[in-house]
Amino acid sequence: MTNQEESELRAQLSRLKQEHRDLDAAIAALEAMAGFDRLQVQRLKKRKLSIKDRIIEVEDQLFPDIIA
Repeated sequence: MTNQEESELRAQLSRLKQEHRDLDAAIAALEAMAGFDRLQVQRLKKRKLSIKDRIIEVEDQLFPDIIA
């Protein structure tokens, strides 16, 4: 992996983690409201889970699990 590829992956990882945190805050804010839309919260949670999966993929590329 070149330095440029690694820096691009690190930037992508940073963006994904920020989006994950933002979704977490949005979900918490929605759930704090009276009469919140459960379907919208469910969609946000599904998106959050998808982002978490992508974070794991990028981390695996950056930090491969080398079996000794």
